[in-house]
Amino acid sequence: MTIAEESTAWPLVTRPPGAGGLGFSLKWNMGWMHDTLGYFKREPIHRKYHQHELTFAMLYHHNENFVLPLSHDEVVHGKASLIGRMPGDEWQQFANLRTLLAYQWLFPGKKLLFMGGEIGQRAEWNENGELDWGALKTGPYHAGLQKFVADLNRLYAASPALWQGDYDHGGFYWINCNDRENSVLSFVRQTADGSRQMAVILNLTPIPRPRYRIGLPRGGKWREMLNSDAGIYGGGNSGNLGGVRAENFGLHSQPHSAEFFLPPLSVIAFQPEESK
Repeated sequence: MTIAEESTAWPLVTRPPGAGGLGFSLKWNMGWMHDTLGYFKREPIHRKYHQHELTFAMLYHHNENFVLPLSHDEVVHGKASLIGRMPGDEWQQFANLRTLLAYQWLFPGKKLLFMGGEIGQRAEWNENGELDWGALKTGPYHAGLQKFVADLNRLYAASPALWQGDYDHGGFYWINCNDRENSVLSFVRQTADGSRQMAVILNLTPIPRPRYRIGLPRGGKWREMLNSDAGIYGGGNSGNLGGVRAENFGLHSQPHSAEFFLPPLSVIAFQPEESK
């Protein structure tokens, strides 16, 4: 594979030379990185004015085969570590970082995370020292984040909906990206044939939102596959008791819908139970 660390709008970087392209396998999505980090460093009260920073990437996503990078360049030279960019107290900082990483893992595109980000290292990257492994013994947050990233990897590897259709137009669609007032986003990831689906919901404020209704493409039971607010990750341990049941009540251009409890500063993800 060849991966282009490329920050301009040069066209067709990942298209074959025979079609006028440069022939790279993948290209860094520098715009996604800039917009996403810019969004997450904002205080939640201001995020409703900047929701476009999270939705804009889908307007050009299919132009290239993108990698979503949180790279070495972003944790050096006074830019601060990933956890150091997150607003709020310690609990909110780690909740924000778990939400950022879940958003990265569940959004279309391949993933790049620089060492130290997976444990919430507070110091910037220093090539003359080792990672701050001692932080894992200082309380629940660092170790919880490390377990969260491990579980994200397991979920990703086991879920074709999260990677099989990365660059297909049918592999992603928004359920609702317009609720700026509550800073809530929801979307579906799916395989190209739509046989495997996952619904993803982001609550990007520290306000829990009970009985929040969201449209779903299928009826029946939807099982909770991920909750970034789980206690084992250092979260507040609120959620949906393992799943929800979709009703025959259409919403958001979907034929069904369900009421969810949205934990504060969280990402939750659900899969429909397989029909017998």
